[in-house]
Amino acid sequence: MEICKSAVAGTLESSDAQIWVEPGDGELELFIDSVVEKQYGEEIRRVVLETAASMQVEHGRITVVDKGALNCTLRARLLTAICRAGEISYDFGGRAE
Repeated sequence: MEICKSAVAGTLESSDAQIWVEPGDGELELFIDSVVEKQYGEEIRRVVLETAASMQVEHGRITVVDKGALNCTLRARLLTAICRAGEISYDFGGRAE
């Protein structure tokens, strides 16, 4: 999937995450700023990269500002940002349209 434009989803409230998705030329770049990075940084990275791979995102930049979000919240925020950036709809039942 191609990232056509910059998009964001989420908030900076406690237990949430704000995720930016931007176009890029090379590899997929991931930047994480988390209040729980020491404890859960690798898990956040895994969830984000797996979610991006499931949407076939191979190029671009993903920036995660995490305020202690659960994995399901990270996935939902990233899926929303990817859909906005790729200008597609998503049924959240498991497939892009």
